[in-house]
Amino acid sequence: MKEDYKELVEYLDAKFNVIDEGFSQVKVDIKDLKEGFDSLQKSVDAYAVKADAFFQEMVMLSHKVDRHEKWLLQIAEKLGIKLEY
Repeated sequence: MKEDYKELVEYLDAKFNVIDEGFSQVKVDIKDLKEGFDSLQKSVDAYAVKADAFFQEMVMLSHKVDRHEKWLLQIAEKLGIKLEY
């Protein structure tokens, strides 16, 4: 009967070794995924900063154009010129 348990122990040991190797691979895969996700997150954050700066520039440019348009209308009114769009 002792021999029967030895075979069972060897069989189970081999099965658990395969499972352990699988877990080791999963740990490596998770580490790679985390590094990839961190890189993606940094890229998105960098893009968000650039997009925010761009939108702020667009708002400032819009105000500047509005101001210039107001000045042109004032000049045209003083000169008696009717501006049409």
